[in-house]
Amino acid sequence: MGYEFKPTKDQRQTVNRFNNYVIGPQYTHAAARLHPRTRQEARKRHNEFDLTDRIHEPEAQFLKTPPEPAHRFTVTLEPDEFTEEKYLIFENYQRLVHKEGPDKISRHGFKRFLCNSPLKRETIYGSDGVQRLVGSYHQCYWLDGKLVAIGVLDLLPHAVSSVYFLYHESFHSHNPGKLSAMREIALAREGGYRWWYPGFYIHSCPKMKYKMDFKPQSVLDPETLTWDLMDKEALAVFDAKHYVSLSRERQRKESGDSPEIFEDHFIRPESDGEGDEEEGDFMLGSSMPGIPSLEDMKQVDMDNLVLVSDAAPGYFLASDLVSWEQQDLELESRTIKSMIAELVAAMGTDVMDEICVDFRRRTRVL
Repeated sequence: MGYEFKPTKDQRQTVNRFNNYVIGPQYTHAAARLHPRTRQEARKRHNEFDLTDRIHEPEAQFLKTPPEPAHRFTVTLEPDEFTEEKYLIFENYQRLVHKEGPDKISRHGFKRFLCNSPLKRETIYGSDGVQRLVGSYHQCYWLDGKLVAIGVLDLLPHAVSSVYFLYHESFHSHNPGKLSAMREIALAREGGYRWWYPGFYIHSCPKMKYKMDFKPQSVLDPETLTWDLMDKEALAVFDAKHYVSLSRERQRKESGDSPEIFEDHFIRPESDGEGDEEEGDFMLGSSMPGIPSLEDMKQVDMDNLVLVSDAAPGYFLASDLVSWEQQDLELESRTIKSMIAELVAAMGTDVMDEICVDFRRRTRVL
């Protein structure tokens, strides 16, 4: 999405309300006398909502003075480097919005999560001859001299990718999520980037629902790695299933196969006690991109994987399990070893030394 986006009435109202708050009625009336628009400019503004123009309208650098606006609002695009001021926004956001405790929030965590990305910042020329920035940046929102929000962005050769957005509680009433999304789309248009990526999407997560309000929206098929339009029909499929491949759905409809053939890869169907489980229920039997095959996982040494369980005090190794050596990884097997192998495959074998598998039914201090 980028050039195709057309803001809805609600989205337009969000931008206009924030602009009016920043500019203020006194500035509006005085500026109409001191810096009047031409009749053509006034008619165009009344009849058209130009996203880029409206997004920049309240910024101090675009306002003609005198008079002075009610508030001074600026936006800067900065390297994704740590500052104490940025960390305080992160701490406030994680604590109040994500309800994280003080022990979960740290400067080190902020640096590792949202600062100093490995993406190199540089200026490139695209095939269209347009000069563009690439790399990781912080888009900082300043209101009356104070940092109030940060958009963490990856600028790619053809896209503006939204990594994370965080804001101070004092900015919450202005619908910052909507404002930031439209500002990022405007940045994509201005910079000649073809797409705006709103990032990772979990359909069942309420905090991510807003992403579907920016249309047209497309989703990447996990099996064919092709993009599909997220229309009403596609959303209905997401409502009904935990795992969705729209290419599979189209194949099923075209062939007339029963929906049961395409059951979710990750959710086990309830068993009626008859027969073996379907091969597709085992992640290592799927063809999902990025997931090691069953044969690959058979070569991985998981003996030293750390486990914790109510059945034993402290931590222990997977190889300490009595039946560990006798258990095999097979498609029809649903042993402890096969379930752990699925977890390792999903998280990545390269982080296996950092994994501790917790089988406890309740948390307790060891």
